Amino acid sequence: MLDIKDAVAVITGGAGGIGEELAKYWVRQGGKVVLSDISAEGLSRVEAEIKAMGGQVATLAGDTTNEEDCSRLADLAMEKFGSLNLVAPAAGVIRDGLLVAPDRETGKVTKKMSLANFQAVIDINLTGVFLTVRECAARMIDHGCRGLICLFSSTGSLGTAGQLNYSSTKAAMNVMPKVITAEFFRRGLGDKIRCVAIAPGYVGTPMVKGMDQKALGKILEQVPIGRLIEPAEVASLIGELYRNEAMAGETFFIHGGLRLGSKG
Repeated sequence: MLDIKDAVAVITGGAGGIGEELAKYWVRQGGKVVLSDISAEGLSRVEAEIKAMGGQVATLAGDTTNEEDCSRLADLAMEKFGSLNLVAPAAGVIRDGLLVAPDRETGKVTKKMSLANFQAVIDINLTGVFLTVRECAARMIDHGCRGLICLFSSTGSLGTAGQLNYSSTKAAMNVMPKVITAEFFRRGLGDKIRCVAIAPGYVGTPMVKGMDQKALGKILEQVPIGRLIEPAEVASLIGELYRNEAMAGETFFIHGGLRLGSKG
């Protein structure tokens, strides 16, 4: 079993949502955090709040789709704290829309998902994760660090209508732990650096809580526990996956029993 105390977590998307909650959970357990986000303002707020908690934190405003920024982030963890034990690439975006949207009256296609909206989600949710994990994993190996790479999938990976771009990236997160685990196993690193993914359902982030309440009510009708998943519950699961070294190569769902219907 690994101990979070003094362990160093690199978290992207750290200026809000699950990334912020995980960072605060980590420092409450005695760990240290290195945070990145595209929002310098949000990052400064979270940094100040963590320092007020007595936590040790370093931040870097940057873009996960930029190779240099990802390299600098991994280097910052080593320079500031001398270790890198958890990689949690939580940065992500949604750009929802139907692949093609026929008019209800004429049956003719009036809208299509734009290439820009498809590409933006692929760039951040997939390429950004690849670059973050690649650079952090390289530092972990070179410096003999022990720990976990925890990716973020979603119940959207099961196939949510209107999210072809998002669902595709989250489906990719489901297979990445298997591939990375197999590669590390081949190089004798499987017992040192593990890789898993978590797949949350509808999480009570400010963005979700602020959506149309009627739409949110319909969502909750599909959740057996009758409520949104708390960000703290997601952070707690990541903590347990980090501690338990038997957990490797799989995706762990945390969705309150949600099952997507045939209409997604």
